[in-house]
Amino acid sequence: MRLPAVLGALLLTASVAVHAAAAANAPAPAAQAPTAMLAHKALYNLTMDTAKGNDVVAARGTMGYEVTDACDGWAVRQRLRMTITNADGQDIEMASDYTTWESKDGLKFRFHMRQTTDTAVTSQTDGEAVLQKAGGAGSAHYTTPHDTVSNLPAGTVFPMAHTSAIIAAARDKKHFVTLPLFDGTDENGVEDSFIVVLDWKTPGANKWPVLAGLPSTRVHISFFDHAPTAITPTYEVGMRYWENGVADNMKMNFGDFIMDAKMKDFAPQPRHC
Repeated sequence: MRLPAVLGALLLTASVAVHAAAAANAPAPAAQAPTAMLAHKALYNLTMDTAKGNDVVAARGTMGYEVTDACDGWAVRQRLRMTITNADGQDIEMASDYTTWESKDGLKFRFHMRQTTDTAVTSQTDGEAVLQKAGGAGSAHYTTPHDTVSNLPAGTVFPMAHTSAIIAAARDKKHFVTLPLFDGTDENGVEDSFIVVLDWKTPGANKWPVLAGLPSTRVHISFFDHAPTAITPTYEVGMRYWENGVADNMKMNFGDFIMDAKMKDFAPQPRHC
């Protein structure tokens, strides 16, 4: 689970030099058995943790996340709403609406992302992508903002497969994973992701019964432009993943301020066949 790229950099947690060196030395991840993902709805409260400068004095918001089991694929919708108060006391409304469909074999993907600031559209992407085979190359066809085709390198994964691979790696006690990711939030195509797996916790007490019996992992995910010279992450996110793909306790860095995201409401969802 990740926020659309245009909203800003997420959770800068470690030095670029450490990430780059580890990524260079980390072996390519072995093929993993699919993780059983849970269809669910979740609502997160966003609160400001710290401000880095004087430009932002307050920020608050919500993020809704819904995963639907559509039998042959996963339909996902993520909606974010934030109100930012600047030093002049002016409130700025930011919103993002991101919807996708991903086939369960990981080979087909459709996407739509729309972002607004004070009702003005600041970014939008639409299109679809396909991989030739699992682990193979593919292509993405954008219809918005321009009618273009972007090549996807071998090993590219889509978002649900990306989450599943991270959880499988954590379960196997791997510490580093590198994967090219295509999620449709950036018109420039695929990005490289570098995942640091911090732990693999045994089941523990949880206010949500369906999560109480599951192990979980804390991860940091760094995203880079897909280029040999890219050594600085474009953004990062940290979160707790349970084994079924549910996420909580996120920390997001928007540059001038840092936001915490904690799950307020959660409910599993039935299959929609």
